[in-house]
Amino acid sequence: MSSTAFRPTPNEATTAPSESGAGSARPRVPASVQALLAYVAVRTTGLLFLTLWAHRQHHGVWPILATQWDSDWYLGIADHGYAQELGTAGSNLAFFPLYPVLVKAVAVVTPGTRATTGLCIAVIASLIAARGIFAVGDRLHGPRVGILLTTLWAALPVGLVQWMGYTESLFTACAAWALYAVLTRRWLWAGSLAVLAGLTRPTGIAVAAAVTVTALLSLRRGFSVRALAAAVLAPLGWCAYLAWVGLRVGRWDGYFAEQRLWSNEMDGGLRTLREMRHLLARDSTPHLFLVLVTLVLIASVALFALSVRDRQPLALLVFTGVLLVIVLSSGGVYFPRARYLLPAFPLLLPLALRLSRAARRHRVLVLTAAVAGSAYWGAHMALVWPGAP
Repeated sequence: MSSTAFRPTPNEATTAPSESGAGSARPRVPASVQALLAYVAVRTTGLLFLTLWAHRQHHGVWPILATQWDSDWYLGIADHGYAQELGTAGSNLAFFPLYPVLVKAVAVVTPGTRATTGLCIAVIASLIAARGIFAVGDRLHGPRVGILLTTLWAALPVGLVQWMGYTESLFTACAAWALYAVLTRRWLWAGSLAVLAGLTRPTGIAVAAAVTVTALLSLRRGFSVRALAAAVLAPLGWCAYLAWVGLRVGRWDGYFAEQRLWSNEMDGGLRTLREMRHLLARDSTPHLFLVLVTLVLIASVALFALSVRDRQPLALLVFTGVLLVIVLSSGGVYFPRARYLLPAFPLLLPLALRLSRAARRHRVLVLTAAVAGSAYWGAHMALVWPGAP
């Protein structure tokens, strides 16, 4: 692995007063704050564009962000709990519990509806995720890469989902800080955050794999009780929910049976390849959003190859590798797969690293295009695409 993986975090030179003049010296904005400001600016731009487009179509923005599609499922769990049995066409047992439990718990002590609470939790989680993404980038390559990595994550084509009542932001927050904890050898934090990730989304197993594999391999350099504990602890959240579903429906494979009802089985990537071939070679009028999803999947594979070439730390490669395998090997619906890859922020590290070395005008051009594209595709996804994001 790269020798930069565990270098000390750069000193706070970015916060030191300017030495150009003793009387007029002012402290510079810390890089972490710059990253958060950039994140908020990008997402606010996307939200304003969506609002303007929705206003022209006489469409409300609030339902899009807080109450439709998966948000409705999570709010239903918060209101009424989980189904008692599998049913015939898929039930809410397919949705992991941490987010709806947080919505229900926080709504008790806050004003407004549970939809408002859920959206606020998602936005706050996105800020925590952005800060964690900066921390990983800064740890590996310095503050400039950290800021660029955060900005690129904000400007993903489906970045609108980060400010919707979905679980992607909460999951990314858990994943980012778990990976940072691995990089800094805070094993118990890494294991605990992996547990939370495993209770948030089915892809939480990718975080658990990253923590467990890295922790076990670290034992070769010397035994550590904390590393061993993290390796054991990391998958428990994911396993606990699967076990609970099995007990609830009375069969050991209850969760996987639920996934089959949603037509979401693993087929080794056959469905993915068929969809790609159909969209790119056979469909004369493909929907633009599905073309975008296809391009995101192809780009993600290419970025993973670059990540391997750049010798990213093992934890990051395991996380993104497992996540890619899950998404590409799924036989389920095709259209949400760009969203499923939204937490895979380490895939953006090769871009952030290369942008950090580019001329300033090139960085500005690329970032401007990314932000504009994110704003357009977010609104397109919400207002033109007829299905869920």
